[in-house]
This record gives sequence, structure tokens and C-alpha cells, in this order.
Amino acid sequence: MRIPYVFLGAFLAIAQSAYAEVAPPPVLAPQKQQAQAAELSAKFLTRFSYKSVPLDDALSAKIMDRFIKSLDPDRVIFLQADIDKFMPDRSKIDDAIEREDLKIPFAIFNVYEQRIVDRMNYARNLLKQGFDFSVQEDYYLLREKEPWPQSEAESDDLWRKRVKNDWLRLKLGGKTDSAIRETLDKRYANALDRAYKYKSDDVFQSFMDAYTTSIDPHTDYFGATASADFDIAMKLSLVGIGAVLQERDDYTTVRELVPGGPAELSGKLSVGDRITGVGQGKNGPIKEVVGTRLDEVVQMIRGKKGSVVRLDILPADAGAEGTHRVVSLVRDKINLEKQAAQKAVLSVKAGESTRKIGVITLPAFYEDFEARRKGDKDYRSASRDVAKLLGELKQEGVDSVLIDVRNNGGGSLDEAIDLTGLFIGSGPVVQQRGSDGKVTVRSADFRTPVWTGPMGVLINRGSASASEIFAAAIQDYGRGVIVGEPSFGKGTVQTVVNLDQMVRNSKPEFGELKVTISQFFRVNGGTTQLRGVTPDISLPGFSDPTSFGEMSYDNALPWTELKPAKYAPTGKIATLLPSLQSRHDARVQSDPDFQRVLEDIADLKAQREKGVISLNEAKRREEATARENRLKSRPEANNGEDPDADDGLQANERSLSADIAMENARKKAKDVLLNEAAAILSDEADLQESAPKAATK
Repeated sequence: MRIPYVFLGAFLAIAQSAYAEVAPPPVLAPQKQQAQAAELSAKFLTRFSYKSVPLDDALSAKIMDRFIKSLDPDRVIFLQADIDKFMPDRSKIDDAIEREDLKIPFAIFNVYEQRIVDRMNYARNLLKQGFDFSVQEDYYLLREKEPWPQSEAESDDLWRKRVKNDWLRLKLGGKTDSAIRETLDKRYANALDRAYKYKSDDVFQSFMDAYTTSIDPHTDYFGATASADFDIAMKLSLVGIGAVLQERDDYTTVRELVPGGPAELSGKLSVGDRITGVGQGKNGPIKEVVGTRLDEVVQMIRGKKGSVVRLDILPADAGAEGTHRVVSLVRDKINLEKQAAQKAVLSVKAGESTRKIGVITLPAFYEDFEARRKGDKDYRSASRDVAKLLGELKQEGVDSVLIDVRNNGGGSLDEAIDLTGLFIGSGPVVQQRGSDGKVTVRSADFRTPVWTGPMGVLINRGSASASEIFAAAIQDYGRGVIVGEPSFGKGTVQTVVNLDQMVRNSKPEFGELKVTISQFFRVNGGTTQLRGVTPDISLPGFSDPTSFGEMSYDNALPWTELKPAKYAPTGKIATLLPSLQSRHDARVQSDPDFQRVLEDIADLKAQREKGVISLNEAKRREEATARENRLKSRPEANNGEDPDADDGLQANERSLSADIAMENARKKAKDVLLNEAAAILSDEADLQESAPKAATK
């Protein structure tokens, strides 16, 4: 669990002198087995991690900085004086771990806990008074690089503005002063209550997160308690909605959507979306969960099959002040049939003729391991299902095939290799280098390709791991055109190590490590790590590369390369790219739908990057009205829907028409980009057909 700004959310702070004395929070101390677990982890990570990082003074400093940042990422809890007191120990954490001493992180956390108590009480006291929203003053949202408050007076003023902004946001949403006061008081009281309930396990988990992620973003530690929930919280789908959640900063964030689950099938949730509230049933009140522990949020979301859960969502592509939406989902079991590959045929006008483009949507590289283990000759898998669909598309006479792996987070490596084989036949697909430096080459082994015609792959920022291996191989072989956004950039492999088993401990005390053990490389020698796959023809996307994707991690493994594998490119896409690009540019320039997508993306980018927000009510209403009018002015703004229809939200929870318009814009963008990708493949088929004719002239 990451404790982050678990307590601030988008909210508050304080000075001790502004309120009556309250009981101090409990002083937390490390346990013996925690210190032993840290020392064991250090030994393993130093010797066996893919990225060899010695536990020395340099790493000690990184751990200290990351630990403090995890507690106070916006630099609004600690005072500068606190940081000054911590700094003398910045280079001592390595020695402390080796001698099984965790006093340093626990001392920091105890200061943090007291500051939280101070600030929550101060925030609640601020609610007793009103705010003047006619004053012209601003509030700075982006503070991660700002200095910590130099004094209690400076902290007071910072938090006055934070609480005032919280109040104004609810006021603009239509809530009365009494309702606002009640809502915010509960929010701050909950944070205060959590400050008194923290245990040493929580501190240790947060400290170990700082240690492991200082090595690389995908190395993790799970304490004895956390590892018991590992399958639910980090590896498998949550029972009910099919979403894997993680705690990032103060938000419960969607880490991935399980194909075939209610969340993925609804089309209403995306990777990176932040859950700010959870409600039970169609009409149950929504309880705010910003800053709530991940395991508590998990329990609120899980439930009986067929029951309804309502999630208040802050979209991944929105800034902290972005517009929320409420999503209603019916809990259900994951259905293998629903997560399987599916096909469709799109008609693309090409001059006087029409081309048929077959689209195969692949949500994951799945495989029914159990059926295969039992010897079932007809077991389901991604490559088997796609092969069948390709056969059907042949019968339907399609001109080209587009494999859509947008938001496909990966899965079976074997399936990625076999899927590549459907288009190249046989040959190397991916190289894998272990921590010992040994490189192995994995190859496809098909006698002949299943599909030999024009093809392409549609990717976005959510295409990761196995999806990147497939797209990279298709690109390296020149087999098809890659269209979309740069992919995620995860080119590493992890394994989970049980520390108790490692030292033959009979009872679960030391937890587990998720350790990076190897790295993927393309057949051309470059890695998919960090840079991902760069499309041949770029399409715009709503994702923010600074907060989503491997590049968003400050210590991601770097891009590197090794010797290319021995492979023979089978296509000549490179010669077609200039023509494909020019046709694409000309087409989208005159496409009003595509241009509106660009406008929406620019609008969202501006929202994300808005570091300063006005605390003047009139100005905020003017900004909101301008944005709403721009969206409502579009002919497709309501998409044929009744803007007054019940969509699961109370009227005072948001500006309904603006939200409907923006949500429809996002949905429409998916179709707009898919249609353009199909048009690019139509061009590809046309150019490939005309190339031989041109050569004979």
C-alpha cells in the first residue's frame, strides 16, 4: 500500500496554534520481523535484480526522497523545518537496513502523522467560517516542485486556499452551504480518523515501496498482510467489476481493465481513471474515498453478482480540477467468451470504389491454460481465435486486416509470438535478456502465414507488454503499417519471490518481492522499454504521457539495444509510408470530426497543465460556461440522447450537459480514430496493388 497524500486528497492543511489541543496520534515503532524483511529484501535485490543497484549512500538518498515524496507529494504537509531535520539521515538508510534498524523512516512518519492531525483539525475549524468568493485571488494546483512552507503562517494561508477551493468546487456543483460544510467536514474527519488508526505495517509498507521503486517502477514489496491480498489488489480481477486497482498518490486508480469484465464492457472506465467515490445500488449515496486505503476501497467495490455499484470518476485525461462523472456498473463474473477476439468489417470509400477492411479487436493475449493442460485440443487462445476470424474474413473478401490492440495490456508471451506467426509464418519475434546477460530468441513456427494480404496494427498508450512485442515484430518485418499513439513502453519481466520460502521460514512474516528479472528486445535489436513502439502513422490520443506510460516514471529503465536477431523482413511498408502519410494528412485536414477530436485533446491538455486556478466565483463560472457552450454547440454534442435523461447522477453533482458532451466526444473519438486507421489500411491496399503495375510500366 502506498500511503501518499492519502490524507490530503485535493484538500487541506494547518497550524497548531489555531485550534484547541487534541490527543496526539500514537507513536509507531518498527517490529523485529519488519527490520529482518528489509534486510532480506536488500540482499535479494542487490544480487538478483535485473538492474543491479547497490544499497549505498546514493540509493539511501533516493529512498529518503521517495519516501518523503510519497507522504507529501504536493509539499503541503511538512514544514521546511521538518525537512531540514530529516536531511542529516539521508545517507544513513543503507547502513540502518543492514543492521536491521528502521528508526529513520518511522521517525519521519510519526512527524507526518502529527502534521496530518494538526491540519485536519485546522481544516475543520475553517469550515465554521465562510469564504469571500468575490476576492480576486488564485490557488496553485501544481506544487510538487514548490518549496515546503517556511512557517506556520505560510502553511495557514496555503491551506486556507485549499479548503476554499474545495468549498468553491462543491458550490459550483450546486450544493448549498450547509451541504458543503457537512460534506467537507466528513472528508476531513475521515482523514483525521485514519491518522489515529495507522499501524506499523502501514509505515513499513510505505517505506519498502520507496525502497523497491527506487530501483525500478515495477519492483514492489508486499508485506505479510499485503501479500495476502496480492491476487485481488494487484494481479487478478476484483470480484464484481473486472478492474485491477492500485493506490497512486491519494487516489485509487484503475491499473488495468480485465477483458470481458463489467468495467471493460461498459466502455465507461479507462486505465488511469481515478475513483473518488463509491455508492451502493442505483440510488445509494456516494461515499468519498479519496485518501482511503486501497483494501477498504476494494471491499466497497466488491459485491454480489447482479448488484449495482456506482463509482465517482475523475478521468485519467483530466487534471485535478477536471470534471467528474458517475459510472454505474452491474457486478458480474468474467466471461471468457466476452473477452475473446471479435471481428467487424468496415467499408471505406476509395474514390469511386469501396474497400472492405476487416477489424479484429483483441483485448488481451489470453490462453485457457487449464484446458490446454488437460489436453483439450480445442482450447481457447488469442492466436487460435484470431486465426479462425482471419479465415472468416477471407471468406468475406476483405481487402485488408486491422488488428486493434488499443488498451491491450498484454498477457501470454507465447500468444504474442503465435499471433505474429499468423502474419509472418516463421522467424524470430522477440529477444529476452536476463540479469545474467544471457540472450534468448523466441520465434514463431508456422509453415505458412494465415494471412498474406495487407494488414496493420492499431495501438495507443494503453497497449503494453505483449501488445508491444506483437506490434514491434510486425513493424520490424515490414509486414504491416503501425497506426496510433506511441505505446506504453513496458519492456521488462517480473517474477514474485516469497521471502519466507527463501529462508525456509515456516510462518508468513517477511512478505514477498516482485522483482524485475529480464528485459524484452525487438528483433532489430532495440528494446520496447521506455520508448514503446512508435507508430508509422501517428494518431492523436487523450492520454497524458507525463502521468501514464513508462515515461511517467522518473526511474524507469533506459532504452537500450543489443545485436539484432537474424531475420528477413517480409514486407516493404517503408517504401509506402511517404504516400500513406500524405494521404492521411490531406484526409484529416478536411475531416471535421477528426479536427474536433484535436480540439478536445487540446482542451484536455490545457486543463491538465493549468497550474493556477482562480478562487473567484464569477470567473470560475465564466470559464465553466464557456467550455460548456463550446461543447454544446457541436451538432453531435448530445449524440441523439436526452440531456435530461437519468444517467445515475443527481442534478447537483455536476454540470450535466457539459459532461455528457465531453463523454460523448471521447466515445466518438474512438470511432473517428478507428475509421481513420481503416482508411489508412485502405490506402495501403491500394498502394500495394498499384506498385506492381507501376514497376512494369
